[in-house]
Amino acid sequence: MGLLDGKVALITGAGGGLGEAYAKLFAREGASVVVNDLGGPRDGSGADTSMAQKVVDAIRAEGGKAVANGADISTMEGGQSVFDDAIKHFGRADILVNNAGILRDQTFHKASEADWDKVIKVHLKGTFCCTMPVFRWMRENGGGVIVNTSSTSGLIGNFGQTNYGAAKGGIWGLSNVLAIEGRKYNIRIWTLAPGALTRMTADLPRYKENPGAALGPDGIAPAVLYMVSDLSGDQTGKVLVCPGPAACARCG
Repeated sequence: MGLLDGKVALITGAGGGLGEAYAKLFAREGASVVVNDLGGPRDGSGADTSMAQKVVDAIRAEGGKAVANGADISTMEGGQSVFDDAIKHFGRADILVNNAGILRDQTFHKASEADWDKVIKVHLKGTFCCTMPVFRWMRENGGGVIVNTSSTSGLIGNFGQTNYGAAKGGIWGLSNVLAIEGRKYNIRIWTLAPGALTRMTADLPRYKENPGAALGPDGIAPAVLYMVSDLSGDQTGKVLVCPGPAACARCG
């Protein structure tokens, strides 16, 4: 018996990094997975749907169930597409992990409106676009679990990431309100602030100088499995911050 037997999970940005680790672990624990990824470079330009398909192929090779979705989740049509694929292929939407994101780091005095708008659109609006159809379905079908990805850049700040930090802070605020509104419908909301060494973060100064400061995706995934499974009981409205091995050790 897996921890997620019979569940259907929707994961955005799951063509690599954290999302890929979540998708593969959830599938091993019995979930059917919608693997969403627009693909392309980490700045959000271009697209490559083969990224999502490769993850799906790997899951199926292990006997799991998954389907690829290449929609742009920063649009309402894209968010609806991810949900529609879950219903079309698996009939349910029990778990949503809003993980997709991009980076366009600049110090504030060099920031451009275009980069600001793009980062806010992918992270904050993308979370809204994907959550809306899933939240509505959960509200009418007994509940579920939604994990929204914030960051310590939004919670406490990080040099050169005004656009990213603002988006991630907004996601935290969105999660707090969703937890209040979803409680009576058994919709549990978690906020995750991971510190992972991925394609998105590999060349950031704090990780280049000290690679051991971050966990790899496979080190974060079990925490997310805990959040979306029955192991976490009825907990909702909470933030899990895991910025790296040293900090996690201090937290116990």
